[in-house]
Amino acid sequence: MTSVIRHTTVDSTDAYALAQFWSKVLDLPVHEDDRPGDEEVLIEEAKVLFINVPEAKTVKNRLHFCLQPEDRSRDEEIDRVLALGATLQADRRNPDGTGWAVLADPEGNEFCVLRSATERAG
Repeated sequence: MTSVIRHTTVDSTDAYALAQFWSKVLDLPVHEDDRPGDEEVLIEEAKVLFINVPEAKTVKNRLHFCLQPEDRSRDEEIDRVLALGATLQADRRNPDGTGWAVLADPEGNEFCVLRSATERAG
């Protein structure tokens, strides 16, 4: 018998607020039972659980999400996610269209936005 990853857990200072940001990024709802002030908030379909912890983030993530847009270009997705409250940490896009961008969510957790499948095929 093996194990499965039930969910990935993200430490947060405000689990509900951070889950709301990621809910908008992923266009997936938080669990129907979760409310503001809850110490644990789940985006079930993405298998991501946000939990309140007492300490703030202080170092680079050892694990991060890499997003691949499905219905828009990488650059359009970067613009959309920045408008939702992310910040650009490092621009690794190349003149030939390859590369990615490193962003941070509102609590400073890094994540990448990659090229779409269409852009990779082209």
